[in-house]
Amino acid sequence: MWLYPEAKSVSDVVRYHARRQPEKAALIEGDAKRSFADLEASTDRIAAALMRRVPKAANVAFIGKNSLEFWELFFGVASAGCALLPLNWRLSDAELAAIIEDAGAPLVFVESQFSETLARVRAGTRQQFEVVTFDPASRGSFSLEAWASDPEVRPNFEIAPQDTALLIYTSGTTGKPKGVQLSHQCFNFRRLCDHLEPAFQLRPDDIVLTVMPNFHFFGIDIPMQALYHGCSVSILPQLDVGQMLSALEAHRPTVTALVPTAIQMLLDHPDAKSSAFASLRRVVYGGSSIGKELLKRALVEMNCEFLQGYGATETTGAVTILRPEQHDLKDEAKLKSCGTPLPLIEIKVLDPDGQEVPPGTVGEFVIRTPGLFEGYWGKSEATAEVVGGGWYRSGDAGYKDADGLYYVVDRVKDMIVTGAENVYSAEVEQALLQHAAVSVAAVVGVPDPRWGERVAAVVVLRESATADADELMAHCRTLIAGFKVPKEIHFTTSLPQNGAGKVLKRSLRDQLCEGRLGAV
Repeated sequence: MWLYPEAKSVSDVVRYHARRQPEKAALIEGDAKRSFADLEASTDRIAAALMRRVPKAANVAFIGKNSLEFWELFFGVASAGCALLPLNWRLSDAELAAIIEDAGAPLVFVESQFSETLARVRAGTRQQFEVVTFDPASRGSFSLEAWASDPEVRPNFEIAPQDTALLIYTSGTTGKPKGVQLSHQCFNFRRLCDHLEPAFQLRPDDIVLTVMPNFHFFGIDIPMQALYHGCSVSILPQLDVGQMLSALEAHRPTVTALVPTAIQMLLDHPDAKSSAFASLRRVVYGGSSIGKELLKRALVEMNCEFLQGYGATETTGAVTILRPEQHDLKDEAKLKSCGTPLPLIEIKVLDPDGQEVPPGTVGEFVIRTPGLFEGYWGKSEATAEVVGGGWYRSGDAGYKDADGLYYVVDRVKDMIVTGAENVYSAEVEQALLQHAAVSVAAVVGVPDPRWGERVAAVVVLRESATADADELMAHCRTLIAGFKVPKEIHFTTSLPQNGAGKVLKRSLRDQLCEGRLGAV
């Protein structure tokens, strides 16, 4: 087992395993592989090339899907004393330009399929930057190997623990995206928490399948955990259920990480038979709340252990864990829990005045973790709004029960005040999801002249299922108080989501207020 005190840079994990198991596959993408020795060599080549082109501590941007090249760049950029900035390729040109400009990126690596997008972005921004195009499909003349073709030179930058290794811009679910600075120290503490938590341990022969996007921390954290343990990581460019089923058959992965939406898509696929999941021994899930019925179905049909992590990018991922043995179908109430804090992490539940509330009372989760981010890039005031005295104000509303289990009920900003009553949107969503016809549901508050806000729901029905608003409202009345039942229900084929599977409620609320979704 790799010892935590040896780690200084995030790339040290590659060097450790390159010494002990150089020929073992670290990364697998289709028929292409990179051994730990290969990954160390490409890390050094990229770092050496970067050291001649950009200053230390530069933010180096990346636009592309999951690939071998992403991980080579992540470790190479870190070894050069810089930070990698993975960009969400689903964003508009204007949004991408704003982030590149805000980060002051002097260099952007772009996968060839997004080169035209980047050309438009470049034309629309004041930021001057070099562009390096690569093509994972050919891995030839446009490969990173061709760009970083210099002899392997060990980078000589001194890496400080507080140096930023990764800059991830938040999804902007409540406003403009902010750049979260995660240092080498953040990653090292994250791995220490994993090391101290038995449920997070992986086996040397585990193969971890990664499908979540690299521009969200969930898509980086689980592969990093795998590499820390010396496991192989099987990479899919993006979440495609057909490709995922093929990868399950071809590479026989034992562990994967999914958001609830992806679990739903996987189980609903016509080719998703129980035998397709035979190699899996663990599914890690998080990113957004999961419906109780979906979780029960997944436990039965996938027939493997499930582990939930709750956290934020600002906390370098998970701060709580609901362990496999706590996923007890005989104790359904606890299936709604996000578990208990990981080692070295503290969580308080506070009221608006900053006082701790008793068990069972909803308040805001405030978190202290050694993996706390270094701050928002260039936004000290925004950092000060959420960090004080080493504690992070999560913006999540929830409670702790008498057994010490924590439950997330909503985002504080998503709480709906209708009349004089507080309604937590997640509770209403859970009620809707218990209807057999409902696949996805989102609940928001919209302005109302009488009540201040009224509860509005937007629903995606399962394929071939039917239900109308009256039926769903009647269903909700059997599960929740009358004032919580949606006053209006809208039906659509999809909801606006970010790459982590979280519904963009701000966008949804705007659509409703502007009449771009028809009320039913």
